[in-house]
Amino acid sequence: MPTVDLPAGPIHYVERGDGPAVVLLHGVFMTHLVWDEVIGRLPDGFRYVLPDLPLGSHPEPMRPDADLSLRGLNQLVADFLEALDLNDVTLVHSDWGGALFLTAYGLDERVGRLILLPCEAYDNFPPGLPGRMAVLAARIPGGLTLALRQLRIRWLRSTPLLLGWMARKPLPDALIRTWSEPGLRNKDVLRDLRKYGTTPTVESELVADTEALQHFTGPALVLWSSAGKVMPRSHGQRLAQLLPNATLTEIDDAYVLSMLDQPEAVAEAMSEFLVGSRP
Repeated sequence: MPTVDLPAGPIHYVERGDGPAVVLLHGVFMTHLVWDEVIGRLPDGFRYVLPDLPLGSHPEPMRPDADLSLRGLNQLVADFLEALDLNDVTLVHSDWGGALFLTAYGLDERVGRLILLPCEAYDNFPPGLPGRMAVLAARIPGGLTLALRQLRIRWLRSTPLLLGWMARKPLPDALIRTWSEPGLRNKDVLRDLRKYGTTPTVESELVADTEALQHFTGPALVLWSSAGKVMPRSHGQRLAQLLPNATLTEIDDAYVLSMLDQPEAVAEAMSEFLVGSRP
């Protein structure tokens, strides 16, 4: 995997294709592999870039003094776009919704379009039972290591406290082992996630930072799931109304990780948007 050295530390990423940039993000305890079922179904003529963010499964830890708070991670995303000289980017959000705040922080000058799959928004930080469990684990000594070991037990990760409300379909053991290996191998990887998980957040600020999306005028696709309890269906509807140039498409029979539950439907909707809004 290529690596780019940012002020916060090294970020590994994969990319394929040439053309306008499409940057696909992921959630906590995940990597770019969450997109494997979709990426091959997306149209040619685009440059797809998939970074592994420092959210607990990244291959290499960040610098010890890196700011990995919510604002710090927004700066990291902005630095990543700048380091690769990506402009007029289509930024794809999933699960982790922190990068929605690029607009609120004035860091979205390289972003031209948005695709929003089910992700954190408004006051839904941390999201649902799995989000609250992750924050609790970050605050307890050894909690994150225990959480990773629990994810490797199939029946445990299928409960609502872990991944049972994240994906309708059971996630393969091999994928979970890949996501959990960096944190179990290197305690500094979990140190990075702990920084994010223990950063205090103010509900009113989270709501205000989400509502700053009303100032984002580029094309947007809100690609929300109609089922699930972690990312409320109403949030997808609210975001589609908030963004001035947005359309709402709902994916049926899918939870948060709709790219794993319904990869064909997700790829079809994304493809139509990418081709239709191509710069």
